[in-house]
Amino acid sequence: MLPSQPLLHAAVFALTVLQALASDTFIAAVYEHAVILPDDTDEPVSPDDALVLMNKNMDVLEGAIKEAAQQGAHIIVTPEDGIYGWRFTRETIYPYLEDIPDPAVNWIPCTDPTRFTPAPVQERLSCMARNNSIYVVANIGDKKLCNSSDPSCPSDGRYQYNTDVVFDPEGKLVARYHKYNLFRGETQFNYPKEPEAITFETPFGKFGIFTCFDILFREPAVVLVSEMQVDTVLFPTAWMNVLPFLTAVEFHSAWAMGMGVNLLSANTHNINFAMTGSGLFTPEGPITYHYDSRTEEGRLLLAELSAHPRLSPTYPSAVNWSSYATSIKKFPEENDTFSGAVRRDIFTFSELRCKAGNYTVCQGDLCCHLVYQMSNKTKDEFYVLGAFDGLHGSLIKYHWQICTLLKCQSTDLNTCGQPVETAQTKFEMFSLSGTFGTNYVFPEVLYSGVELAPGEFEVLHDGRLRSKHGTSKPLLTATLFGRLYEKDLPHPLRT
Repeated sequence: MLPSQPLLHAAVFALTVLQALASDTFIAAVYEHAVILPDDTDEPVSPDDALVLMNKNMDVLEGAIKEAAQQGAHIIVTPEDGIYGWRFTRETIYPYLEDIPDPAVNWIPCTDPTRFTPAPVQERLSCMARNNSIYVVANIGDKKLCNSSDPSCPSDGRYQYNTDVVFDPEGKLVARYHKYNLFRGETQFNYPKEPEAITFETPFGKFGIFTCFDILFREPAVVLVSEMQVDTVLFPTAWMNVLPFLTAVEFHSAWAMGMGVNLLSANTHNINFAMTGSGLFTPEGPITYHYDSRTEEGRLLLAELSAHPRLSPTYPSAVNWSSYATSIKKFPEENDTFSGAVRRDIFTFSELRCKAGNYTVCQGDLCCHLVYQMSNKTKDEFYVLGAFDGLHGSLIKYHWQICTLLKCQSTDLNTCGQPVETAQTKFEMFSLSGTFGTNYVFPEVLYSGVELAPGEFEVLHDGRLRSKHGTSKPLLTATLFGRLYEKDLPHPLRT
């Protein structure tokens, strides 16, 4: 006699839980998705047409989810905007939105689709999770009606939120997060009134979730890790790569190391918008990652991660980021420092004229120290040591402190700080440190071709970013990226 479908689901779910409980690790997956975009239009499409487009994307996502589950994954993260894209006005995105309830309602859309207003996207995502016995993380749009009794109610009578949802292996909605830090072009969405620190427990650790631009700010990202003590962060993103410091894999890996937490990063894939770069990142560095600026293909990544990284014997010790830099005398400052722009940020640079040397460069309250030795010093590649201590951003202004060893785009020093993807110079050693005024510093090492350097560098407890055995590939940048959240200016758009 075959078991009934509900009993079968319960048995599979119980087995999944027992398997996860039996180990201190879990298998995570992220899917970098080449989103099928809607046509550009000034007029809203019908809800039926919107669903047709969303189902095309969900067809692809379902294939990735099935493959991940077959390979033993316990959880999969899909990208921000992965179901409908990003080319919308407030009006044209409305047919794509659903009312997403508070997870406290204890709802499995797959088995109870008529309990609330029709929500075919949530129903299908729930069924993907349930039918494959896997946690599914997706990004969709939430709509909440309001009226004049709410003084903040928009003139069209509704709030619209960029929203992450999580369904457990039974298909139950277990988390809903409204993105707090909207990117400047996201005028189709509203800012939540308060930041949401969303967490949920699994048999393989405590999880938190936030979205894309959130990672650059204190709330909710730092709060989830430092105060809520999550083990793993789920990170749907639609990240446009910006060299030299903010390519997706470079910064997201550095953030996981700096914060001492797992980060499951799923990016959208669109090379016309410089969107690529996903990975499974840990406090020790990247376990696996993907960066592809040439093709338009999606990619599934899987890896086994520690469920409780803070309990791991290899968990990095606490770092005092300014300890070394404030304990030594400054290396002789070069008299010929010069200013250069990294996008709109004006850095203080000093050219590394010799094959080896010691340098100090200062700006504001930050002094950056570098000891280095190049394997070869070519005449057609210039490197600089740079310092920046100030506000970044044209509209939303937030405070950075950065020390960087950086390859210039050409032998013209005016190009130092401009994007460059290739290099020929390797380093036998480097040691970079700075007098940071923050505990939130993210260590980046990026090789030629936008490749990471897992296992090839270390952060010492006194704040030095140091190569272990030289660089195996030519170096684009080695950077300590600090954030002084308390010096950020008030947000100009959040009301």
